[in-house]
Amino acid sequence: MTLHRDDPAPEAAADRLPPPPSPPHRIRSDAEALAAARAVARVFAAGAAERDRDRRLPWAEIAAFTESGLGGITVPRAYGGAEVSYATLAEVFAILAEADGSAAQIPQNQFGVLALVAFAGRPDQKARIFRDVLAGYRIGNAGPARNGKAITHMETRLTAGPEGPRLTGTRFYATGALFAHWIPTRAVDPAGRPLVVFVRRDASGVRVVDDWQGFGQRTTASGTVVFEDAPVEADLTLDLAPLADRPGLFGPVSQLIQAAIDAGLARGATAAALAFLRTRTRPYPFTAETVAEDPHILGEIGRLTVDLHAAEEVLARAGRSLDRIAAAPVTAQSSAEASVAVAQAKILTTEVALEASERLLELAGASATREAYNLGRFWRDARVHTLHDPVRWKYHLLGNYALNGVLPARHQWN
Repeated sequence: MTLHRDDPAPEAAADRLPPPPSPPHRIRSDAEALAAARAVARVFAAGAAERDRDRRLPWAEIAAFTESGLGGITVPRAYGGAEVSYATLAEVFAILAEADGSAAQIPQNQFGVLALVAFAGRPDQKARIFRDVLAGYRIGNAGPARNGKAITHMETRLTAGPEGPRLTGTRFYATGALFAHWIPTRAVDPAGRPLVVFVRRDASGVRVVDDWQGFGQRTTASGTVVFEDAPVEADLTLDLAPLADRPGLFGPVSQLIQAAIDAGLARGATAAALAFLRTRTRPYPFTAETVAEDPHILGEIGRLTVDLHAAEEVLARAGRSLDRIAAAPVTAQSSAEASVAVAQAKILTTEVALEASERLLELAGASATREAYNLGRFWRDARVHTLHDPVRWKYHLLGNYALNGVLPARHQWN
């Protein structure tokens, strides 16, 4: 796999359009997907601390991800993809996030969108979008409305014109949009129907603003997208209205990836803690001759290892649950079971990501806070990413399901 060496200076990166893709490698199996993820993770890991410190966007790293073929691993076999299992998809993202949580988050929305297309797209739409993804085109995201009263509020509007439909609105939390060739977003048509609309990144009237200022996940470029009378291909508009009464898995798939990124962040923080303890941390006076003999450190590392393995196993179990549920017609009950399984994983991966990143600094000691090491990025990344969908509502979902038999609401956050 090669990296592009013509990356712009950081100050010019926000103005760059992604180049037309070259045909990526075509992954054919789950084992090949995992091997590719490990190879890309090595690319992600190189310079991750420096990229975070300087807020240097990972253009070359995302190019490596695309060239590897990982972007198309969930495309159905009928359309030429590997259609890997959901358990494999979760492990791929955990591997990538262990190396660099920011770079791993950039392609996450592509897979949520592909799950929605597989569920709600017409055959011609599936063929077009899946073909583009397998050819190396990247899908970004344009999230909630900037001024909406709720995250589901849609003030972005599609209008009809003599030259075809046009889109106007401002969206934010646009993770992946800066690096994308297609930016899907939610909108309403003139009749008020909810839609997902695909817009070309290089279309007139499309502006991606790199104004993300979060203290963590600093290089995701999760900024703002402005559509100003932007042209839309009528054939790439998905009607969301029928989905209200049709159970599916696109919400649990999206949440599974979120949980996998948190698991990867926990892995990365744990690995960093072990490396620092072995090579740099000095034992506390009068407790032990070496760090490796410090009973407090040994106990805390043991506790962290158990918590990490538990979270990883529940995440893998959630992936297997989705695989089992997807193998049969999805019902309201089985869709709810998928949301419950993923909520359990999301709770544990959230908690262990925060625990591991905090323990990293606590156990490694004061020297670990030096800017040169930039170990604080693990906590900053974990704290910011785990706020994506508040875990307190996962507990509510599980309790309401267990005690009252209430099925979780079906949307992309469940």
